[in-house]
Amino acid sequence: MKTFEELKEDEKSALLKFPAYITLLALNNEKHLDKSEKKEIIKFVHIKTYSCNPLLSGFYHAADKVFASNITELEQHLPEDKTEREQVIKHELTLIEKILHQLGNTYAAAMHRSMNSFKDHVSKAHRNVLEDFIFPVPIKGING
Repeated sequence: MKTFEELKEDEKSALLKFPAYITLLALNNEKHLDKSEKKEIIKFVHIKTYSCNPLLSGFYHAADKVFASNITELEQHLPEDKTEREQVIKHELTLIEKILHQLGNTYAAAMHRSMNSFKDHVSKAHRNVLEDFIFPVPIKGING
């Protein structure tokens, strides 16, 4: 089985954008992340370096270093239109899938589980920020 570290530099760079694309896809209704969302998501990527499947630790250590810059770059270059943006992101994710398959089924499966968990966390972080803004006082069943 090939490892993340054995990929070519352009393949590593593309794969390292995976969490950024997942973030932007999960939040596609928004044109840009606000500061609190970005801070929460960056913190989560950092935590993933310590809590991920050991198979993915090299990936997450590298992703932690470039995540903020990847998000900023992608936000600037992706189309503003929600539908177009989603199409571009999905196209990029299919290219990333090809790179993942070079790493074997075990690695790809671990990455898919991790990215699904990541997507859920991003969506939850986004909802929590909105709920805290709309309902600043805890209300049982909504945000408390």
